[in-house]
Amino acid sequence: MISISDPLQTPLPPPSSCRTPRPADFDSFWQETLETLAEVPLDVRLEQNRLRSTPTVDVYDVHYRSWGGLEVFAWYCVPAGAAAAQQADLPGLILPPGYIGDPVIPKRWAELGYAAIAPAPRGKVRSRDLCNPGYPGLLTSNLTDRSTYTYRGFYLDVLRCLDVLQSRPEVDRARVGVHGASQGGALAIIVPALAPEAVCCASSGVPYLADQLGAIELTRTYPYQELADYLRLYPERREAVEQTLAYFDVRHFGPRVTCPIIVSLGLQDNIVPPETCRVAFDSLTSAADRTLYCYERCGHDGGTALGHGETVDQFLASHLGPVPASAG
Repeated sequence: MISISDPLQTPLPPPSSCRTPRPADFDSFWQETLETLAEVPLDVRLEQNRLRSTPTVDVYDVHYRSWGGLEVFAWYCVPAGAAAAQQADLPGLILPPGYIGDPVIPKRWAELGYAAIAPAPRGKVRSRDLCNPGYPGLLTSNLTDRSTYTYRGFYLDVLRCLDVLQSRPEVDRARVGVHGASQGGALAIIVPALAPEAVCCASSGVPYLADQLGAIELTRTYPYQELADYLRLYPERREAVEQTLAYFDVRHFGPRVTCPIIVSLGLQDNIVPPETCRVAFDSLTSAADRTLYCYERCGHDGGTALGHGETVDQFLASHLGPVPASAG
């Protein structure tokens, strides 16, 4: 089913320009990437963080290996005692971070009954020893080479959370979802695109990284302004930049997503233009069910100010079936 949910009867934004076509070898590039990643031992390590745990939630520090062998940190939260019980009855939830901020300890999601993991991909706090492009910096780090573009490893650092969740005896592998906003919203599309068999639902708020070159014609705010600055400084590199970005554009991942998914946008968003969010949604042509929530009087919050968070909670619960601690 395809539907448009417009709480305020708002006209949809037009799609952005989308001048960069999907590369003919897009799928083979990412298949080869996934095969190379699979050769990297996960080497996952969990240690309970008693200082941050509560009577209802167990918090863990997690370290695992990702693209290039780099060690990545994540917060992992489960209902108290769930890990010790070792019963595969918890739905898993991956919570990728936004562009500037570091991941929040996902205690709220554990209280709702999820095994929740919030990764800190390369460049984030506790994952930046060997790779720290900075903010600003990530969007243009090694931008002229698809093989070394920093977002290649960044995407895979989040994807590898699936392996972490699947290694946990308390997690039901058949019930794993992804939820994020902005950069996290982009990854909420990319992760189920790269592992459609492992993700059963996704929630993407104001998805970043769709039609990046179109975005810089629509906004002058960061982080997209990083790309405009780069092209102004290195105009001779534009062709190489276009070629690289084509492999990392969210709209080129969209057709690979098969699970149910919801997307939100704010028509007043000057950080991620709503026109590019529309492009991301339109790309989800293979999704089992997709719904777009369009909020006229909202900006980069993507409707959170008008209660979209409750919509997300209900959507995830309907597909993942968590049992809140209060109901256990």
